Amino acid sequence: MLHENITESIIGAAMKVLNELKPGLDEKLYERALAIELAKRGHKIDQQKQFVVRYDGIEIGTLVPDLIVDDAVIADPKVVTEFNETHLSQMIGYLNITGLRLALLLNFKHADLRWKRIVR
Repeated sequence: MLHENITESIIGAAMKVLNELKPGLDEKLYERALAIELAKRGHKIDQQKQFVVRYDGIEIGTLVPDLIVDDAVIADPKVVTEFNETHLSQMIGYLNITGLRLALLLNFKHADLRWKRIVR
């Protein structure tokens, strides 16, 4: 499995964050707590790193994934009832622009952590 050790650590850190903070908070709070927990576990974290998006060689904007862990995995905290096609499509777009191959959607809406792996 691609980046198995990193993804296991991210999921474990997300479970710890959810167990401590409980469901019902804003996504940004979970993002910040997850960044702290992952750093405590020895991971390199890029939070809100900007990537230039170009079309036909012309800059058209920027893309800002929530967290990039160890220059390898995008971690995107959500607070949603269920993941939908828009979330999956967004992660595929993020992977295409960043050149990374793996993203994790992490859902903090419920008492039990739910996650989805997206591989490019």
